[in-house]
Amino acid sequence: MKSIFLIIPCYNEEGNIKKLLDEINEVLDYSVYNWQVVVVNDCSSDNTYKIASETKKIVVLNLPLNLGVGGAVQTGFIYAKKKNADYVIKIDGDGQHNPKDINKLITPIIDGKADIIIGSRFLTVNDGFKTSFFRKIGILFLQLACKILTSQKITDPTSGFRAYNKKALAFMAENYPCFDYPEPEEVVLANENDLNIVEVPVKMREREKGKSSISFYVSFYYMIKVIISMVFIKMRK
Repeated sequence: MKSIFLIIPCYNEEGNIKKLLDEINEVLDYSVYNWQVVVVNDCSSDNTYKIASETKKIVVLNLPLNLGVGGAVQTGFIYAKKKNADYVIKIDGDGQHNPKDINKLITPIIDGKADIIIGSRFLTVNDGFKTSFFRKIGILFLQLACKILTSQKITDPTSGFRAYNKKALAFMAENYPCFDYPEPEEVVLANENDLNIVEVPVKMREREKGKSSISFYVSFYYMIKVIISMVFIKMRK
């Protein structure tokens, strides 16, 4: 039976994590795959760790220091690699990704369609939550940067809803961008190291509780910082 690890990086998601884990438990079929749900608590200052730890059938990795999204995700990858996972799904802890879409990522990754599958909210017209106008502008710039640097059109470069095969897992466990908002950088890094990427359509939900750390000004700073990082990844050997 193939083992699939579901990595959930979390920072101060006490209002969302229990519902998300309940939803995940409802959709995972343990008779088909050996699922392991792993919450990576990035030194939250709220009750994220306590709430996640009370849920059955999951592993909670409690980081002693806040590493940011990149560090939390890489921690999950390292854990999955050490446990000899066959595949990994990464889903955000804020509940914006619908667990019902997990199979949309699992099927093509298991079928060998690509090394990395990205769940994109922009591939098709749908009634799901997209994003604010200003963030949409930032995403358009990141789409353009991905196109220039990789010669591949990635419609949702900031999506954290992704699947990885064993080859991609082994590479990202060692080389994942350990910064905040690493997803667009990962696209360039994967392309430079012969990891194939395919997108599949998914719906995104609006955050129910808590507040995103990305304001308008942070979005602008993030876009510039990430594009510079993408260029440096492209330039280095």
